[in-house]
Amino acid sequence: MTSDNPLNDHLDDDDYPAYTMGRAAEMLGTTPAFLRALGEARLITPLRSEGGHRRYSRYQLRIAARARELVDKGTPIEAACRIIILEDQLEEAQRINAAYRRAAGESADRVEPESA
Repeated sequence: MTSDNPLNDHLDDDDYPAYTMGRAAEMLGTTPAFLRALGEARLITPLRSEGGHRRYSRYQLRIAARARELVDKGTPIEAACRIIILEDQLEEAQRINAAYRRAAGESADRVEPESA
């Protein structure tokens, strides 16, 4: 394969819908019904192949794995979905906060102290 092969771009893309429902369920050690339930709860929205079959990305599989972890501990699926959404929102807020802190630190470094 050469570097200009479009497949190379998809291999590194966490959002590329590379996995069929059956393969995704197998990788997660769960059932297709569990993945459908996550879709019905709108935690993940799989893309569809040209034939209409659900396809999942690596990012979606990580989310589904977290949901399975919570459900396996006895958390109802609706609550597990809400927890994951809140975790994702917290992570994003922390990322933004860190970026603001870096920017504020860089701004403070550029301000020269007044001479006495």
